[in-house]
Amino acid sequence: MKTLLHTVIALVLLALPLGAGAQNHVKNAMDRAREEGEAKTRRAAAREQVTQEGGFYMRMMVENGDTVYLDNIRSSWSTARAKRKSEKQWRDYYKLVWRFAKVYPYAEAAGKLQKSVDSIIVARNMGVVKKTSFIEKVQKQLFKNYEGAFRQMTISQGALMMKLIDRETGMSSYSIIKEYKNGVAAGFWQGIAKLFDNDLKSQYDPEGADRNVEELVQIWKAGDFPSLYWSIFREDPPVISVPDINLDKL
Repeated sequence: MKTLLHTVIALVLLALPLGAGAQNHVKNAMDRAREEGEAKTRRAAAREQVTQEGGFYMRMMVENGDTVYLDNIRSSWSTARAKRKSEKQWRDYYKLVWRFAKVYPYAEAAGKLQKSVDSIIVARNMGVVKKTSFIEKVQKQLFKNYEGAFRQMTISQGALMMKLIDRETGMSSYSIIKEYKNGVAAGFWQGIAKLFDNDLKSQYDPEGADRNVEELVQIWKAGDFPSLYWSIFREDPPVISVPDINLDKL
């Protein structure tokens, strides 16, 4: 706007009967205005090119004649190389991180649901018949809310989720089925799990076979999992929306 105003004033002045010196001054002002306009056009073109290439302009500040560029750098995660020496171990760990991000929210929700179910059974002083009816209603709601997501899981994701459910509930998948359904149902699902090389009776072992999984749980609970995931995949972990089940209406 300021450059445009300068140009208009210069044109008006040139139309007036001015002396040679004044006309030179006005001409110089017009030249500067034209150069400023051309510079702005070049800057706009450069800005458009940077935007098209996926870049961005950084903020900056000038302090004591020095230009300092400002940006927010997100946190990243580092771990000791010696903990996983071979490339295969690292690849397996990356796969574990990827699967963990997909399934842990469901395991966490399962732990909370189990506590809520147990509390309601005790609070309502349910007998065998009422307890069975209540569990069946919970089961129907579980299938309604989660069946679609569970069917999309791979075998390895499902196996990891069962381990994590064991961790969050303190019960193996087999024990949960037996406790809240019956031994026949537990045996049936145990047979199905065997077909996929899984064992519903397997116990979570945070000090042994599941040491890496437990490490991820602790990172998650500390709020650092997004940084770890970003450090590996250079993207944010998937946002898993786990629907709540209103047990009071069942």
